[in-house]
Amino acid sequence: MKLKSVLFGGAEIKSGAANFGLLIVRGFAGAALCLAHGINGVPPSRDLVDGVGEMGFPMPIFFAWFAALAESLAAAMMAVGFMTRWAAFAVACTMGTAGFVAHGGDPFSKAEMAFLYLSISLAVMFIGGGRFSIDGKLRK
Repeated sequence: MKLKSVLFGGAEIKSGAANFGLLIVRGFAGAALCLAHGINGVPPSRDLVDGVGEMGFPMPIFFAWFAALAESLAAAMMAVGFMTRWAAFAVACTMGTAGFVAHGGDPFSKAEMAFLYLSISLAVMFIGGGRFSIDGKLRK
């Protein structure tokens, strides 16, 4: 497998409408996560570092930084479609932790947003950025 395919790969979607739909979902979800949750989270707050430690993660500073960068940088990368699958993987890891661990004992209405971002990032991780992405341009 070529490095270009690993970094910038994705499913071949022939339909222009399907590619446009992917752009809307990927772009909005990535931008919304970045702007609503990510930008203000870098550097991670002491509360986030403490919360990560309370969840039982070793090296809470490292994992707090991972979460903060996933919600900001990786979300922005997903929005524009650059290294989309890797960015979506980072977002999925963070949102899975948020939904299943951080909000594990909460009612679904409290964890709903994390699961919504998780489902979108998993779909984008499997599909890739599509034709209307930086990855799509780099693949050509």
